[in-house]
Amino acid sequence: MQRIVLAGLAGILVTATVLAQAPKTQPATAPAPKPAVKQAAKPATKPATAPKVSPAKGPGELEAVLQTKVGNIVIKFFPEKAPNHVKNFQDLVKSGFYNGTKFHRVVPGFMIQGGDPNTKKGDKSTWGQGGHEVNGKEVTVKAEFNDIHHARGIVSMARAQDPNSASSQFFICVADAGFLDGKYTVFGEVIEGMDVVDKIVGAPKDPQGPDNPEGSRPASPVTIDKALLQPLSAAAVVPAAKPAAAEQPAPVAQPAPAAPGK
Repeated sequence: MQRIVLAGLAGILVTATVLAQAPKTQPATAPAPKPAVKQAAKPATKPATAPKVSPAKGPGELEAVLQTKVGNIVIKFFPEKAPNHVKNFQDLVKSGFYNGTKFHRVVPGFMIQGGDPNTKKGDKSTWGQGGHEVNGKEVTVKAEFNDIHHARGIVSMARAQDPNSASSQFFICVADAGFLDGKYTVFGEVIEGMDVVDKIVGAPKDPQGPDNPEGSRPASPVTIDKALLQPLSAAAVVPAAKPAAAEQPAPVAQPAPAAPGK
């Protein structure tokens, strides 16, 4: 009887020990959800725009700048009066033709003259005889005489005896020269730098001689270092009002200077 009881107790102890040593089962749990990651909003893509292109300027919307060591001369154009002369001059400026040329003829009270490619060289005896040549042939422009008066500041084209022989040489009036009206083609006007023109015309001259019969060749000619085109300044679009002319004494009759020629 005691052995059975003891055996029963022993079985109970064994069973209790096995139960005590059995691993505890953890209840199944679902993994915690990961917090949603906010993505930065992408900036809206702007449609591509074509770069702005400035419209091409017409001949009347450009001005020429003649750069010299004594200052700049700025010229506006009259394409409505002399379209072919304006185009010719602007084309020569664009090509660099005038760079390095000199004002080879200066006559106080009348004008200064330049644009001769021969003045880039040292032989002064040829100055005033050159023009724009292509393949050895001079390029000329037919006359476009108009109603613009040759007043101070006017830019006009020099030529030989033939009215249709204008090429590259031009002149700037420093005083009234009405005797040239209808005989030479006006194509522009100085809008800035007449003080520079006055410096050029007042410079010392070489003495008269066989190669300088008029005595109008400067001793130290002013060079056009660079000629360029730029958009016409706003101030030049509307011409400035001219002040009333003061009374002047009657002019003393003087022989007319030689017309600008080649």
